[in-house]
Amino acid sequence: MKLAKHKKKIIGILGVGYVGLPLAICLANKYSVKSFDASKERIDELKVGFDKNEEFKKKEIIQKNLFYTSSINDLSICNYFIIAVPTPIKKNFKPDLQYLKKANILVSKIIKKNDIIIYESTVYPGLTDEYCIPQIEKYSGLISNKDFYYGYSPERVNPGDKLKTISNIVKITSGSNKATSQKIDKLYKSVITAGTFNTTSIKVAESAKVIENIQRDINIALVNELSMIFAKMDIDCNEVIKAAATKWNFNKFTPGLVGGHCIGVDPYYLAYKSKQVGVNPKIILAGRHINNNYFKYLAKKIEKNKGKSVLIMGISFKENCKDLRNTQVVKIYEHLKKRKYKVDIYDPIVDKDEAKKIYNIRLVNKITKNKYDSVLIAVAHKTFFKQKKTIQSALKKNGKIVDLKNIFKKLL
Repeated sequence: MKLAKHKKKIIGILGVGYVGLPLAICLANKYSVKSFDASKERIDELKVGFDKNEEFKKKEIIQKNLFYTSSINDLSICNYFIIAVPTPIKKNFKPDLQYLKKANILVSKIIKKNDIIIYESTVYPGLTDEYCIPQIEKYSGLISNKDFYYGYSPERVNPGDKLKTISNIVKITSGSNKATSQKIDKLYKSVITAGTFNTTSIKVAESAKVIENIQRDINIALVNELSMIFAKMDIDCNEVIKAAATKWNFNKFTPGLVGGHCIGVDPYYLAYKSKQVGVNPKIILAGRHINNNYFKYLAKKIEKNKGKSVLIMGISFKENCKDLRNTQVVKIYEHLKKRKYKVDIYDPIVDKDEAKKIYNIRLVNKITKNKYDSVLIAVAHKTFFKQKKTIQSALKKNGKIVDLKNIFKKLL
């Protein structure tokens, strides 16, 4: 099947967050890009070159080919639409597809014949075909693979990583038919220097994305469990991992809190679909159970120390990143507060107003000397490695550091 050729590629991106913005900036190097976000505040900030996530500088955000808007009608001239909205989970751990549905409805209002829709949001295998496209057809009145075409190219953005940027990470691509798949692959290949991997179907691409993070989740769950076992045996888990890593095929993972928008969320998408097709995903959910409850193990280590004053170093979901989504640090904070502990959190990287707004937690502005019975190193921000003496000075006499991230080379 031959598709009608677009005279000029004009790309519309829905969602300009951690995924959409780097994509927009990358594509704008070669194409005209119209970026939409429902948050007018976000759009207004980007228009003046300000990225609150601090991933990009003003000169990267403001480009002649890059346009920002909070009006979906401004994307009506586009012939490619890339949907990069969040796909979180609900409190019952089932997929929360509200943002995806809203994006589908918005695109349906402006999509035209021969336009192409590409989904980048993380989903379970089959969701694009079973959930998204029927909505597009319903609200637009157009027929897929006749009036419009679509594909799936999962995001591989790593917030806070200045080396693995979008252009030098291999991009998985797929399409609703062979011709569409080739067009989508060609689009990404034109801006991704690392190249692309064109899959045989959308379901394969969806599956590949979700298992990338499941594999990491399970590996971290393993080392988290090992850290608990070795602590009981008075063995330094980090030393064990370091020794084991001398073997050529050992995959090195270290203990940690697993939050964020990917590893702590994506496994539930496949688990949900797995149950629908009659398979109980035991290993996937076991990994989730261990990582979801690892905060309790850390809290108990603090509770063993004398005194009720605690300083937690870091609140973002991972090191050197401002992202607060699904951070597990909050679980430790709330757990200790319920037990009448006086808990402060220090994190010079994140937006303090955002922490207050999302979690109702007021972060401290500085580390106070001789104030705390326990200090928990929860996140390994680079700046913390430079503040070892300051961190140690925060302890009262006989106070202890619970060093999850091995900054002080202490036993977990």
